Amino acid sequence: MDPDALAKAFVEHYYSTFDANRGGLASLYQDGSMLSFEGQKIQGSQNIVAKLTSLPFQQCQHSITTVDCQPSGVNGGMLVFVSGNLQLAGEQHALKFSQMFHLIPTPQGSYYVLNDIFRLNYA
Repeated sequence: MDPDALAKAFVEHYYSTFDANRGGLASLYQDGSMLSFEGQKIQGSQNIVAKLTSLPFQQCQHSITTVDCQPSGVNGGMLVFVSGNLQLAGEQHALKFSQMFHLIPTPQGSYYVLNDIFRLNYA
């Protein structure tokens, strides 16, 4: 699968899972994975999912504006950079966000998130 198609498929899966069932994201992370969420660093799949499920909103809808990707390293890793809008239930205006994923291939032929950096973009 070409890198752009892979990045697009990952992004669609990640955000549809986030919007429907954040706990379902656990399988995308491993113990060595790290999330930087608005500057707060969280390591390990369980801690990352605990952070994401504790966010102060229950329902949200991501709408993706751009997806850029580049190969990373000699073992088939990929950098994926996403920008878009995050609409929270009950809020009139969407929040703009950027997120970067460093995907690493697994022996089983899938990918996991080694690094994940999320930032809201304030005007």
